Amino acid sequence: MARVKHPGKKKRLAKASRQTRWAPFWTVPKIYGKSRRVHPGRHTRVKRSWRRNKVKA
Repeated sequence: MARVKHPGKKKRLAKASRQTRWAPFWTVPKIYGKSRRVHPGRHTRVKRSWRRNKVKA
């Protein structure tokens, strides 16, 4: 990939990287209650990895 990216492409890549982050930790007790221990990665909308799925940028 080019070192200098076009602004539009950079914007799309930045959005894709934000979508794959874990949800905040406080969403777990909010959804399931205090006692249930679940990984906050479950609550992210888009599941993507740089190996598996590519971004249409």
